[in-house]
Amino acid sequence: MDRLQFEVPVRITPAPGLPVEEIYSVEQALDFLQDWPKRKGKVYDAAFNACFGATVDVASAEDACRAFMAFCRVSGLLASDMMFPGRRGAGARTFREARA
Repeated sequence: MDRLQFEVPVRITPAPGLPVEEIYSVEQALDFLQDWPKRKGKVYDAAFNACFGATVDVASAEDACRAFMAFCRVSGLLASDMMFPGRRGAGARTFREARA
């Protein structure tokens, strides 16, 4: 497996009515963030820095995935059927289940 590939793709809905897209890697997440029109804020900065950091080996791909997922959640982009990897001993949960 590529070191920059996410364990679980991040499922996003870029705009209402558009189909769900999947982001599979740090590179895809970084491309998405670079194209984002509102390039400011702490959550955006954290996601961008984590993704960039993963490309230069100062952060892991999973750290980048978590930061990108947080950005998508805060920005309202995270698909409602997005599965969160379960912690040890727990099953995976959807975004809706995680919020409940």
